[in-house]
Amino acid sequence: MPVVWELCSKFLNSSSIVYKFQIHAFVLMSNHFHLLASTPDANLPQIMRHFMTETSRGITRLSGRINQTYGGPYHSSLILSEHHFFHAYKYLYRNPIEAGLAERVEDYPYSTLPGLLGSSPLSILVREDNALMEHSERTLTWLNSAYRPGHREAISRALRRTVFQLPRDRDLRRPSLLELELS
Repeated sequence: MPVVWELCSKFLNSSSIVYKFQIHAFVLMSNHFHLLASTPDANLPQIMRHFMTETSRGITRLSGRINQTYGGPYHSSLILSEHHFFHAYKYLYRNPIEAGLAERVEDYPYSTLPGLLGSSPLSILVREDNALMEHSERTLTWLNSAYRPGHREAISRALRRTVFQLPRDRDLRRPSLLELELS
């Protein structure tokens, strides 16, 4: 994982410079990754092709594997509102917690969050996160709080859509306490 993290960091950084896109958050899991990014040039296919090709080559070379590295193409979901961004942000950073890999979001080492908090070096060029990091204590409390029943699954389904869309559940549509405090 440390070697793959370094490869991902290297190619996310080079991709962000070459393709002029902004990384908001990144989490590396043992069998997949989550990337929250924005690109003003609508060039996500080129960005992801470069990133996945280069990381795949690096992983293959370092591991001596001959089979494909990734099980398939990336999947993206267009996020059109700040409310949906917050849902995706929490989902991304809570992924290691839900998988049982850490007890708190800030403890998972293969995430951009510890670097944003200043508890480890930030090896990925992440866009400054003023809205959430100005209130880091509240943000961490919110990120570490468990989902209400059914919410994680609803957000996971929304992220599998081409355009992020939540069901018409009142609780998911209503802004969270954090969003109300930050607006």
